[in-house]
Amino acid sequence: MKIGIMQPYFFPYIGYWQLINAVDVFVLYDDVNFIKKGWINRNNILLNKSEHLITIPLLNVSQNKHINECMVSEDYKSIDNIIKTINLAYKKAPYYNLVFPYIEEIIKTKGSISDLVLKSVLWIKEYLGLNTEIILSSSIDKNNELKGQDKIIEIVKKLNGNHYINAIGGQELYNKEIFNNNGIKLNFIKTGEIKYKQFNNEFVPNLSIIDVLMFNSPSEVKEMLNNYSLI
Repeated sequence: MKIGIMQPYFFPYIGYWQLINAVDVFVLYDDVNFIKKGWINRNNILLNKSEHLITIPLLNVSQNKHINECMVSEDYKSIDNIIKTINLAYKKAPYYNLVFPYIEEIIKTKGSISDLVLKSVLWIKEYLGLNTEIILSSSIDKNNELKGQDKIIEIVKKLNGNHYINAIGGQELYNKEIFNNNGIKLNFIKTGEIKYKQFNNEFVPNLSIIDVLMFNSPSEVKEMLNNYSLI
């Protein structure tokens, strides 16, 4: 059983989706502390041939709060401005009509930022026809006093996993020997070179999955999801 665990990110880049597709169960790590200036509530889209940051406004955000405690602001003007910006950026993209209505609906989600991200993950999973099971870490009965890789190992064991796959950045956090001693194989996913046509512009990499979906069919995106190596 292959397990992946990542914090909920706002329409994350293609590598995040490669991880989701590579595992049997993907855990949205929603009961850990919020990180300011990360990717939990913001991401880059393509606007006027370059990357442009969009940010979901949150209420009383604090790094002392869990992600699932950070509520989306009811500042509807700011939310509408994000939707208008995405519309402006992609209204001439080939898959705009298929994708934009769902993105608009998701961005209008009320509740916590993890509620919004979960809704986006479930929709994209269905849109692409992925089979991965998605669960929230807050739904798992576990020892919340554990930290770091000890907590990850416990979650994997609770889910009867024997293979944990993490983003490439986790190489600095997780030790293969310690995982092996707990009966768990550990690998890191390394994204291959991914390019696609963005109008007639010079390609801008590592944007939100919004950009990928606007310019590529579901079958083309699924091909991209397999463009990685495990190390």
